[in-house]
Amino acid sequence: MSQTLYVVKIGGNVIDNPEACARFLKDFAKLDAPKILVHGGGKVATQMAAKLQIETQMVEGRRITDKAMLDVVTMVYGGLVNKNLVAQLQALSCNAIGLTGADGGIIRSIKRPVKSIDYGFVGDIEAVNAKQVNALLASGLIPVIAPLTYSSEGLLLNTNADTMASATAIAMAGIFEVNLIFCFEKKGVLSDPDDDNAVISSLNPASYADYKSSGVINKGMIPKLDSAFEALNDGVKQVTICHADDLLAATKSAAGTVIKLDAIS
Repeated sequence: MSQTLYVVKIGGNVIDNPEACARFLKDFAKLDAPKILVHGGGKVATQMAAKLQIETQMVEGRRITDKAMLDVVTMVYGGLVNKNLVAQLQALSCNAIGLTGADGGIIRSIKRPVKSIDYGFVGDIEAVNAKQVNALLASGLIPVIAPLTYSSEGLLLNTNADTMASATAIAMAGIFEVNLIFCFEKKGVLSDPDDDNAVISSLNPASYADYKSSGVINKGMIPKLDSAFEALNDGVKQVTICHADDLLAATKSAAGTVIKLDAIS
């Protein structure tokens, strides 16, 4: 049996809360297995852009990234947020290394083509260099990956962190038995957005379609779940969506929403 690898994605709202982030990192440090952390950016980029008098434009939860905004997200995601996470993990005896997709050429993208919307310098992932990532893991390092990739033309590109986590998990599934965990500020996928305890314990393609058609699952949860099902279809062993405080329980399928391809028993 292949060794387990945890690919954990931490959402921006947890990063924005120092206490919640510290609790999460303590639990992440306790994972006794090879592991990768992929992080979002939180509100820091929007706050920094405002200080620099750069307007933030969002379309369906996605940030429009012109050249000025690209400079901001590179500074914030690849610098401020990433290095703070790495420093905190070092204090927890985790030998973390902060990376963007450009470092070591680990995640390459193409600049998103302009269709009805011009997203600017936004990347759609083309390839993940699993061999290079595995070399880092084999040397005892814990990759902490910021939501930035690079193009073959040498551009840095703002890239969705959920997609980066899913693509990384899929690439590593050829080497490890991969457990992909999306952590954020809710206890899982909710059947009632106003009730934080209304957690849907498991979802398969049929139940997901039902919840989508009824409008129970909508907005930003849809691309997250699409990434989850894509990962399972491409070799990832398990995908869970859970509260950041429930990371360790989620590794044992004891918390959050477990995403499945088969019928739910």
